[in-house]
Amino acid sequence: MRWIWIDKFTEFRSGQFARAIKNLTLAEEHLHDHFPGFPVMPASLIIEGLAQTGGILVGEASGFAEKVVLAKLPRVEFFGVACAGDQLTYEVTLTDLRSEGAVVDAKAFLNGELLCDAEIVFAHLDNTRANQIFGPKNFVFTQQLLGVLDLAKAQQRAKEQADASADGQANGEPTTPTPPQG
Repeated sequence: MRWIWIDKFTEFRSGQFARAIKNLTLAEEHLHDHFPGFPVMPASLIIEGLAQTGGILVGEASGFAEKVVLAKLPRVEFFGVACAGDQLTYEVTLTDLRSEGAVVDAKAFLNGELLCDAEIVFAHLDNTRANQIFGPKNFVFTQQLLGVLDLAKAQQRAKEQADASADGQANGEPTTPTPPQG
């Protein structure tokens, strides 16, 4: 089973806001057991998707210098269920960032309708203390999960280059292809 609960960032504004999507498919093992014959995405995994989206937003704001851990969920409210075949949209807004942690407002949408509204509090752990508690592996900022963010940034650069090229062509300026940046 994968432990990444987002598939793609569709918008990422450093230190402010992130939007990600999660496609629910029957290929995911947890949907076979929850519930047989009526495959519902567990609410805890929707919260984890929101937390991963928010954790990346919080971590990126500080250059991933510290480990970010979910500290508490002061408020969570669900308004329905998501099933196999649905696509969730996670929207997370950074509302407070401090040296000891951060707070995000997190929402999950299903077909444009609010499915979950939550407030998530994260704690920052310096790497020495975090390694004592959790060991050296950082569960949130794995290379695989950070690859989702890297893909979003590459797509944004490509869009900006295409927009700049289109603007240049509209103004009659010659264009030269720009090699992709890695």
